[in-house]
Amino acid sequence: MNYPLKSTHWKRVVIALIFVPFLAQTVRAQTDDESAAARGLEIAEEADRRDLGWEDSVTELTMTLRNAHGQESTRKLRTKTLETKDDGDKSLNIFDEPRDIQGTAFLSFTHALEPDDQWLYLPSLKRVKRISSSNKSGPFMGSEFAYEDISSQEVEKYTYRFLEETELDGQKAYKVEQIPVYAKSGYTRIVVWYDAAEYRRIRADYYDRKAELLKTLRWLDFKLYLGQYWRAHRMEMENRQTGKSTTLTFSEYSFKNGFSDRDFDQNSLKRAR
Repeated sequence: MNYPLKSTHWKRVVIALIFVPFLAQTVRAQTDDESAAARGLEIAEEADRRDLGWEDSVTELTMTLRNAHGQESTRKLRTKTLETKDDGDKSLNIFDEPRDIQGTAFLSFTHALEPDDQWLYLPSLKRVKRISSSNKSGPFMGSEFAYEDISSQEVEKYTYRFLEETELDGQKAYKVEQIPVYAKSGYTRIVVWYDAAEYRRIRADYYDRKAELLKTLRWLDFKLYLGQYWRAHRMEMENRQTGKSTTLTFSEYSFKNGFSDRDFDQNSLKRAR
């Protein structure tokens, strides 16, 4: 004999019909998010792994600044970098031209989990100025590069989410969203394209604190060194909100020069010539 279901039974049936598919969809979405995060991290780690072991490098470069009307000014500088195993890299940038900033030097200690340590030596004042950890989003020497842009990009500085496999400039590429872990970053997120063949970063879109597109950086004119290490000989940063841009053009790189920590201490700023 069939007995009619009570109203409470009907309610349970209706709730189950609504809730179970919703729960399944939520579980799938969570699984997809975890998979995207794992894939994004995997790509960043592979890019980092392929660029280990170069020890140190030195190069000269020209910085070309353009305003929104296309007017240009140039600066010439040298940059030395020291690879470190237990933390982020160290770098020293020394300006040679124009004369009014000659001898200005910038020292950076990148850290994986802590705010970077950065100092600027101003020869006109004969003093070393420490860059505040809350000012890393400020422009570096009037360029469209921020102080946080010119530090080495340690994997631990971000969380990751794989967005899609796509094509950029005729190359197969992986598109990955990176969220800065550092609370005082000038960016809410950075979308990075890695070329699928060599895991080189070839483009990055930077979004400001209002989550609006702020800048686009492109790495161009790559050259292979020591049979393993790719270096872009041109970097173009365009401010999408102001129309200003900065181009960095690099000369040849020299690796394994025998640099040590002493070449990158605060005294090295004053010794820089």
